Amino acid sequence: MTATKTHQSELERLESLENRAEMGGGQKAIDRHHDRGKLTARERLELLFDPASFVVVNKLAECQAVEFGMQERKVPGDGVVTGYGTIEGRLVFAYAQDVTVLGGSVGTIHGQKICHIMDEALKIKAPLIALNDSGGGRLHEGFFASKGVAGMFYRNTAASGLIPQITGMMGSSAGVAVYSPALTDFIVMVKGQSHMVITGPAIIKSVTGEDINLEELGGAKVHSEKTGTAHFVADSEQECIEIIKKLLSYLPSNHEQEPPIIDSNDDPDRVDDTLEDIVPADFKKSYDMHQVILRVVDNKDFFEILPRFAPNIIIGFARMDGRTVGIVANQPRIKAGCLDVDSSDKAARFIRFCDCFNIPLTNFVDVPGYFPGVAQEHAGIIRHGAKMLYAYSEATVPKITLALRKEYGGAVMGMCCVGMGVDLMLAWPIAQLVVLDTTAAVNLIFRKDIQAAENPEEFRQQKIEEYDYKYSNPFHASSNMLVHSVIKPRETRPQLIKALRMLRNKRRPEPNKRHGNIPL
Repeated sequence: MTATKTHQSELERLESLENRAEMGGGQKAIDRHHDRGKLTARERLELLFDPASFVVVNKLAECQAVEFGMQERKVPGDGVVTGYGTIEGRLVFAYAQDVTVLGGSVGTIHGQKICHIMDEALKIKAPLIALNDSGGGRLHEGFFASKGVAGMFYRNTAASGLIPQITGMMGSSAGVAVYSPALTDFIVMVKGQSHMVITGPAIIKSVTGEDINLEELGGAKVHSEKTGTAHFVADSEQECIEIIKKLLSYLPSNHEQEPPIIDSNDDPDRVDDTLEDIVPADFKKSYDMHQVILRVVDNKDFFEILPRFAPNIIIGFARMDGRTVGIVANQPRIKAGCLDVDSSDKAARFIRFCDCFNIPLTNFVDVPGYFPGVAQEHAGIIRHGAKMLYAYSEATVPKITLALRKEYGGAVMGMCCVGMGVDLMLAWPIAQLVVLDTTAAVNLIFRKDIQAAENPEEFRQQKIEEYDYKYSNPFHASSNMLVHSVIKPRETRPQLIKALRMLRNKRRPEPNKRHGNIPL
């Protein structure tokens, strides 16, 4: 005979189920997890969200499989915590995989829970944060688990450009578990703890004979320096979550909104006399472009993205006049600031992200061209370099370019110039906007005259001075409206802020096509 239900009996049943869900794989599994120095899924969410703001959704959902002993291994929640809450007062959706439950593997219900919270984020148009810690698809459920995995990929793609998507890689992920993160906008990995691989070391050794450990194959160092997959590297889980929160502070909640405005208390009219000391007028001398950026943005606060990958170009977020800007800058200290295959990919994707989310682009240019060599040609510099051309041309957000020194050859277009849709082209007085640097140009144009001259070297120097005075300067470019304003270095910050204010109400034209075909 069935006992009579009462409010109390059912509340007790609810409490029991919720307690089971909150314990994940059980106390022993949690203890083992803590012994490895790792936080649980719920502890991570507590750190991420404002206190007491996170609401769990589908807390009692559980695996429906019964084969291979799964009937006895069911846990409410099925290895993933999903829900929504606020981060610094803003609505955000999130999920955190619980590796204490079946290794965080993605089963049918697990995948459906994630897909549901992704659907809600898309409907509400609020950011989505994923805290991944999964071994991949759940083998116990066979091909049925693939629906949830594929559904995640589909929704990542549907959300792209509509809401920001950020992934914190909190553990090791393999196989299909790495592709959803790869489809998000930004990935943060934890040093010594995060790994991303398609196939693990054991399988690689059995198939190819290559012997490599997991850290060397897919650790944070590999993905932040070699593959460009990891945008940030944290020393701990706590730092990983702080990076996610700071990144979110620069971004709007969706493609229809503007990024948050933060009162920086940094004078928009502030000038800086040190810029002329930082950037040598002698083009043979190098300098660190970071020092220029820090002196121009609000409060010397620059949030760099992918700092260890393709460091010859710098990308990241800052604020100017309290508003988010995306910065793309050549780095003269690395490869003289030349563009190459990896830097083109790095910049192009960042440009497109900024264009998706109403973030103005400011370009700091000191580039002698594309990096020469057989390796670059064979690696596809033509195809990869075209990505930057495409990204800048397609972008409809405000675009401002500042030429500091060198702006040579095809790289002029690669960094967004007049003709590429730039809204305002600025230059310092020492800048050179030319096809080739002066010496190379003179050597080509006057080759025969130099050889025939009574004093070839004296004649060559004379022609260099003439060419430099006539063409290799921003005043000649300005006379042809290829530079809109030549500005004093000390006034860089106020000039850029005035330009950004002027462009604030720039309107995005309605697209008249489905989408273009970027040279991927």
